[in-house]
Amino acid sequence: MNNRVGIAVGLVIVLLVGLLAYRPVTVTAQPAASGTGFAAVPGQKGGQDILGAYEVVEDWPKPLTEMPGHEQWGWSAVQSIFAENPNRVFITQRGELPALDRPSATLVPQSGPGLSFPVGQYPFRNASQGPAMALPGAFGGGGYPGPFDRDPNYVLAPDQVAHERWEGTVDVDARWEHCIVVVDAEGNILPETTEVWQRWDHLFGYPHQIIINPYDPEKHVWVVEAARHVIYKFTNDGTQLVQTIGTPNEPGHDATHFNRPTFLAWLPDSTMFVTDGYVNTRVAKFDPDGNFLMEWGQKGVAPNETRPGYFNTVHGLTVDPATRRVYVNDRSNLRIQVFDENGQFLDQWSTGPDGSQIYTIYFSEGKLWAADSHTRRIIAWDPDGYLQYAFGGQGEWAGATDGVHGISVDQEGNLYLAELFHGRAMKYRPRQGANPDYLVGKPPYVAWKE
Repeated sequence: MNNRVGIAVGLVIVLLVGLLAYRPVTVTAQPAASGTGFAAVPGQKGGQDILGAYEVVEDWPKPLTEMPGHEQWGWSAVQSIFAENPNRVFITQRGELPALDRPSATLVPQSGPGLSFPVGQYPFRNASQGPAMALPGAFGGGGYPGPFDRDPNYVLAPDQVAHERWEGTVDVDARWEHCIVVVDAEGNILPETTEVWQRWDHLFGYPHQIIINPYDPEKHVWVVEAARHVIYKFTNDGTQLVQTIGTPNEPGHDATHFNRPTFLAWLPDSTMFVTDGYVNTRVAKFDPDGNFLMEWGQKGVAPNETRPGYFNTVHGLTVDPATRRVYVNDRSNLRIQVFDENGQFLDQWSTGPDGSQIYTIYFSEGKLWAADSHTRRIIAWDPDGYLQYAFGGQGEWAGATDGVHGISVDQEGNLYLAELFHGRAMKYRPRQGANPDYLVGKPPYVAWKE
């Protein structure tokens, strides 16, 4: 008993000593150490990181008006861009638009008191959409391909060029020239190269994507032609058309037909995937020689489809060469779907709030990048869909974006964007001291580096 009493007394003494020794401590929040933060350039003071880890290269590319015979004509909706190297960058566009200076603001009282056009902070015309400015390659808006919209089985005559089917006025509202333009590091248009590609203008109605297979030592140039339902493969210099996959001007859904395809990508063994796309709702898989292997995908119910493997507007495709995962942009359902190389569903995630419009996706160095025409942001997710970073903004200032439809990166880390609504291609260089985690990664260069 005495031992128990002694232990109890000891415990009481310990508690009393602890209580007497305790003093409340006031915790004061401390400011972050100077020079820290989450900026794309560590230690940046001020600023907003609107362009993330980049600065815009102004006056790139040069205006089309500098080309002989093009004094009155400028860039139109820029569909795609691909940098073979810093000194050879391919640009696709839907014909040419008249080169116009921004008009002075004019009151439009018939629309509302105090309203004027154009509004100062916005572009004064849309190079891609609208009944007045739709180009021969625009779907809807009164523009080309009107006959395809009215008759899915419309067949183009062998000598019939795109602008002959357009409902606008040729050489006034637009003209169908220079669907593919090649520029150098300073943005100079390479006339000898561009003229070679001009001979193929008659093949195009909607040159949706231009790209080179990074695993092809011959560096063939591929163009996904959405209006004519085919994919073209050219020699690198553009002098020869060496392969056509699909049946020109015949929409369909089988091993030899597409219906408005959109994008393509390759695995390291040159297995190729194609999103097909605007009308069809599938991913088609081809062997390295272009032979059809398989497909997956069914038409869903937009805009709230959640079932795996169902699509509405299959409008973006990229692959992870390490895991062989295939990332698909299910645009109308506001989600990314992830599959293995045989179409087995693996994962999915939302691309953003209602109204999100992801046009293009790009995978490199462990991140999936996307461009949202709704928020005007360039977005990075990790391979499992966790948000990593986003940058960008809307406006007419240098570096602002409006409808980014293509992403490319060259060997020096320069970023290139193709933009629909302003109608321009853009080049950004990494800022000095930029955190590499915030830079869009370079593509793999396996078969070629220059």
